[in-house]
Amino acid sequence: MAEESTDPGATTPPPSSTRRRGDDTATEPLTKADFEALARFRFAIRRYLRFSEEVVRGHDVTPQQYQLLLALKGFPGREWATIRELAERLQLRHHSVVELVSRAQGQDLVRRAADPDDGRAVRVTLTDEGDELLARLAALHRDELRRMDSAFTLPAWHDAPGAAP
Repeated sequence: MAEESTDPGATTPPPSSTRRRGDDTATEPLTKADFEALARFRFAIRRYLRFSEEVVRGHDVTPQQYQLLLALKGFPGREWATIRELAERLQLRHHSVVELVSRAQGQDLVRRAADPDDGRAVRVTLTDEGDELLARLAALHRDELRRMDSAFTLPAWHDAPGAAP
């Protein structure tokens, strides 16, 4: 999807996790082409998210519930996750994940169990119904991503006029 830079002087920016929120110090100005590339990429993201929202709602779940199911199935190395781990994966507050899990449990998509290693923690797992629903939805998402593959090519950055090479 993304092209590797052939410029030996190119540097890789730090991962977004190392940048401070609200850090608005740009190292170089953007060109018109950069703005167009960013807008095109953002449009592709929004188009995909809209597709996802419509598809999951058509299966009687919310986008957040789909993300919960996907986070559980895709959790590295095991078939369950704690509420705290899910909060991190979903970038939500702990109490919001508790509510989300409660709603999903009410639809028989997930189940909770006490963590045998930590009595304060709760393990969340998919039910068979949740697993089957996720498989259908994830296949639709995969197919849409395949159709949109070229739209998700990362923008190629252009040097500003007069910038040093």
